[in-house]
Amino acid sequence: MATAGSLGLTEEMLALVAREYGRSARNRLLDWQKLVDDNISATDQQKLETVNRFFNRNRFESDLDHWNKVDYWATPVEFLATKGGDCEDFAIAKYITLRALDVPDSKLRISYVKALRLNQAHMVLTYYETPRSVPLVLDNLVNSIQPATQRTDLQPVYNFNGDGLWLAKMRGEGQRMGSSQDLDMWRDFVTRLKRERGSE
Repeated sequence: MATAGSLGLTEEMLALVAREYGRSARNRLLDWQKLVDDNISATDQQKLETVNRFFNRNRFESDLDHWNKVDYWATPVEFLATKGGDCEDFAIAKYITLRALDVPDSKLRISYVKALRLNQAHMVLTYYETPRSVPLVLDNLVNSIQPATQRTDLQPVYNFNGDGLWLAKMRGEGQRMGSSQDLDMWRDFVTRLKRERGSE
């Protein structure tokens, strides 16, 4: 999905973003690249904290209000250019950034959960130190990174990354169900991300 240090930002893309969304949007993308450049040698824990803090300062906005669509998974460039998105956009942007920071795909899952207090579907990013460890939860609703066992407000449903799709459980990675390409929204997102990066 991404090589270490690579966000796929080109001068052409930066110029396009500046034209469509303004100079401040271009600057947010440059800040994103700087985050990756400055933290490539950091520990995983430092990377998680930095990335979570960076993205959580953006605003939450529903897809209907933001994109005039019921469900839309924005690329990180779209998310940062418009300075907001919904829970999927936060989780995916964090995932893509941590992959660019060389955190192995095997340690990351985009997790579909039910937010029990809100009584609605929600998406977070989870980090597994080992396949059997309790994952850490990176959530746009909570600024602190907490072990999943402390997030009793979340009920896991399934999780995925660039490699696969799993039935979720709070401890360990769960039972593999298939390929992440089985998810239509993920497949559409990956196609748009490749097009955005000029690799399709």
